[in-house]
Amino acid sequence: MSRRLTALVTMTLTAAAVLVAVASPARAATAITVNGSSGGRVFDGVGAVSGGGGNSRLLIDYPEPQRSDILDYLFKPGYGAAMQIMKVEIGGDTNSTSGAEPSHQHTRGAVNCDRGYEWWLMEQARARNPAISLVGLAWGAPGWIGNGNFWSTDSIDYLLSWLGCATSHGLTINYLGGWNEKGYNTTWYKNLRSALDSRGYSGVKIVASDDFGWGAADEALRDPAFGNAVSVFGSHYVCGYRSAQSSCPSSGNAQATGKPLWASENGSDDYNAGAQALARGINRGYIDGRMTGYINWPVIAAITPNIPWATTGLAVAPQPWSGYYAIGRNAWVMAQTTQFTAPGWRYLDSSSGYLEGNRNNGSYVSLKSPNNRDYSTIVETIDAGGAQTLNFTVTGGLSTGTVHVWSTDVRSTNPADHLAKVADITPTGGGFSLTVQPGRVYSITTTTGQGKGSATSPAQGTLKLPYGDTFDSYPTGREATYLMDQQGSFEIAGCGAGRTGQCVRQMSEQAPIYWTSGRAEPYTLLGDLTWRNYTVSSDVMLERSGYAQLLARANTYNHQGPQNLNGYYFRVTDAGAWSILSNNTSGQWRTLASGTVAALGTGRWHSLSVAVEGSTLTASIDGTVVGRATDTAWVAGQVGYGTGQGVTAQFDNLSVTPLGGSSGPTGEIRGAGSNRCLDVNGQSQSDGAVVQIWDCNGGANQRWTLTSGNQLTVYGNKCLDVPGTANGTRARILGCTGGTGQQWRVNADGTIVGVASGLCLDVNGAGTANGTAVQIWTCNGGANQSWIRG
Repeated sequence: MSRRLTALVTMTLTAAAVLVAVASPARAATAITVNGSSGGRVFDGVGAVSGGGGNSRLLIDYPEPQRSDILDYLFKPGYGAAMQIMKVEIGGDTNSTSGAEPSHQHTRGAVNCDRGYEWWLMEQARARNPAISLVGLAWGAPGWIGNGNFWSTDSIDYLLSWLGCATSHGLTINYLGGWNEKGYNTTWYKNLRSALDSRGYSGVKIVASDDFGWGAADEALRDPAFGNAVSVFGSHYVCGYRSAQSSCPSSGNAQATGKPLWASENGSDDYNAGAQALARGINRGYIDGRMTGYINWPVIAAITPNIPWATTGLAVAPQPWSGYYAIGRNAWVMAQTTQFTAPGWRYLDSSSGYLEGNRNNGSYVSLKSPNNRDYSTIVETIDAGGAQTLNFTVTGGLSTGTVHVWSTDVRSTNPADHLAKVADITPTGGGFSLTVQPGRVYSITTTTGQGKGSATSPAQGTLKLPYGDTFDSYPTGREATYLMDQQGSFEIAGCGAGRTGQCVRQMSEQAPIYWTSGRAEPYTLLGDLTWRNYTVSSDVMLERSGYAQLLARANTYNHQGPQNLNGYYFRVTDAGAWSILSNNTSGQWRTLASGTVAALGTGRWHSLSVAVEGSTLTASIDGTVVGRATDTAWVAGQVGYGTGQGVTAQFDNLSVTPLGGSSGPTGEIRGAGSNRCLDVNGQSQSDGAVVQIWDCNGGANQRWTLTSGNQLTVYGNKCLDVPGTANGTRARILGCTGGTGQQWRVNADGTIVGVASGLCLDVNGAGTANGTAVQIWTCNGGANQSWIRG
């Protein structure tokens, strides 16, 4: 070892902070032997989930070139995340976290293989990476299946028809699961295996049970027939739900099955803030639990900011109308494994572990390629307290040629520090040394072909009013631009009741097999959260008895209770009853106005509209005002369509036109990204009390006045104040002094900019939770820097 170190040439690498050691280090070095003769399990890949649910919805609506740029960053080898596995939701017409995805079979026997966007996304993924593995999994399902029982022959036939749809799209599905996070039924899995084999799908491998823990593996040891039916045992959040992913065990029984083990859903973290946990989890899932597949939830948050989990995944794409998107640090952490390995490579157990045997110092895994020459070692130093020197020895027939080094600083917000190529190393006598810095992921490899995409996003922008859609330009079965189903399935169909052209039809004819605990009725959303004063109108036709709804100023809901949505509803029934309603995330429905008109009937078209201007809501049917109400709960938000459960209805000629009203100089200030109010912590009136976001409640600590002196005051005598001009300076209240630290420019684009600092009022980390700090930060166009005054 000492002779090899002496022979090394001094090399200083780039600011990515990788140094080659050339002398005795200041602290003890870690010796790593990369031994090609070591045993180990076969690597299956790293990837992510599209679905669970609706989180990819807006991606298909993006303009070019941004749509292709995003797809390249997700799937293209040598460009970005280079995903090796993609799991997709088998849509079930029901909310499955961030929306509902349409079923290919709304009713028994009526198969349509062109619904939704998952087929398109799989085609795009395969076009970029033909080797990507595709996985199908159901969250919910139409209610006709098994008369509400998922574990039935109906669901097996349903999955087989989905595989047939995949074939019609030229897609081979590699893996198929059961029912997401709903346990398992051993007889059903055995029957599924038999059905797959008899129907020509013997190559499709079964994953069980996509739930928490390894109970399915325990059962496989008791029931060999069940074990034989399953190819992969997959468990969710093996490192702990939304944890630091510091410890990621499987179980003795799981390993004893001899089957591949996967962390088949993990993550659920912010596209940037989750990078540290992701870096630990990919490595430690193998070190601790011998898991050979890692699947992050989700792929992308291509949803508007009011939808649950709006910043999770590898990237965000909330604005197809502007083309804006952002690639997260999660993508680059994933790339540090996916661009340097491939499914079919083999882990080297004796060449994987913890630096100096201490989890806090970081971890490393080594894998070799099928040619038994190339290798890659992935090192993470997320929790390390300082620099560490690693002394590598390469043996067992592996290449002793040039070593290439890439690194990602997961603590850095500078894109130049993500997947950064640093200087190559030339080993001497089969050995080399490397000094690694804390808070990073390194890929040390003999392979080439890696790269980093250079496409950039345009700036954010609002969806301008007026907005309208006749729905005539779409093929049958597709979703209208920007419509995001939250429950049920709203898709394009030929108009009924004698009308020509295309309409939007709610297709779910029965209560689904739910995945969420909330029993929401069908609704779909569209638009910009900053839309405030407008009239939304549409032609509506009820096909059967029940009701249809127009939604206005719709915004946030809880992902386990999608029926509890902040917003206003104009509801009409076939019998002529109408009502103007308000709902919130606690499910507190309020009737603001109601009445009756002549029966609207079924099979007849009517024009509905609701105008929201300031605190006034005005509802009309066929051009006649039927009622008005006054309410201040919701000041801005999207529009939408809704129906009662199982009610098929059609909608046509959507129109959203602006109104010019104002609600005055004093009122709430709501975050566009969170729909929570600018709030003085604890209702304190003391100088220095910090400002945060919190559920809007009408309290005096949430009512702000913009003065002629450009101050934002609360309680009548306290000013919004920042005690500095640096990024991250927290906002507070202070007695008004007239100083520039208390002066703000309230701009038409929704930003509030400090006069002294020139920085934007910002919700820390783009958070949306109660209590998230408010600060100043460089203006970047984010939804967490857009505010709505009420």
